[in-house]
Amino acid sequence: MSDTTTEAPVMELLARMTTDSFESSSLDIDTLILVRLAALVAVDAPPVSYALNLGFSLEDGLDVDSIRGLLTAIAPIVGTAKIASATGNIVRALSNEVELGDLEVAELEDDFEGDDVDE
Repeated sequence: MSDTTTEAPVMELLARMTTDSFESSSLDIDTLILVRLAALVAVDAPPVSYALNLGFSLEDGLDVDSIRGLLTAIAPIVGTAKIASATGNIVRALSNEVELGDLEVAELEDDFEGDDVDE
């Protein structure tokens, strides 16, 4: 067992699991991402689940049109309620990512300003 303590051990575990599954799959990255997103829609996953997967997908070039195409393709199978829920959860996940990025930048700026040395 690791002696490492973090502020978000569960999220770090989920991120590691996600990374491991990406690295272990034989699917190409675009297919893997779309399959994972389709599975998230099918199980009505919360925004955090989308955030874990969209972080990888956006870094690897998945675009909004691909996500829209996926949602359109699976709508007849999973139903309108799951598509509506997924769309909202994806928007929340992306919004939270932007807010977290802004927060990290603000924290870095605060740290930088606190390091000023009097001459």
